[in-house]
Amino acid sequence: MKLSTYLMFNGNCEEAFTTYQKVLGGKITAMMSHEGTPAENDVSPDWRKKIIHACLELDGQMLMASDAPPDRSSGSMRSVYVNVMVKEVAEAERIFKGLSEGGQIQMPIGETFWSKSFGMLTDRFGTHWMVNAEFKNG
Repeated sequence: MKLSTYLMFNGNCEEAFTTYQKVLGGKITAMMSHEGTPAENDVSPDWRKKIIHACLELDGQMLMASDAPPDRSSGSMRSVYVNVMVKEVAEAERIFKGLSEGGQIQMPIGETFWSKSFGMLTDRFGTHWMVNAEFKNG
């Protein structure tokens, strides 16, 4: 199991990650905008060039982020998620079920265009979680 932080920005994710790479080192291994993805039509036209997923790898660790459309965010850094990445779908589903007990599911766990299984929730303690089974192309 790997735990990593997923930051939600108000539209300046690309600038932030370029700065983080410069300051922290590492390598940006993903910087994908909404444009050209199946999620493109789920955001306003002025938001399509904003980042849907970014990843900065640092010494075997990952810092991930995206730009959260204003209608899906309570504000910059108020939407920080702990991301759990596991290899097997069954393990992702088990963890998701356990964390969601007494909590609120934002996105039910299921297959996405990037992951074998992905879901988002806020647990009963107020912690925001993303649960992933291994990326499809990773």
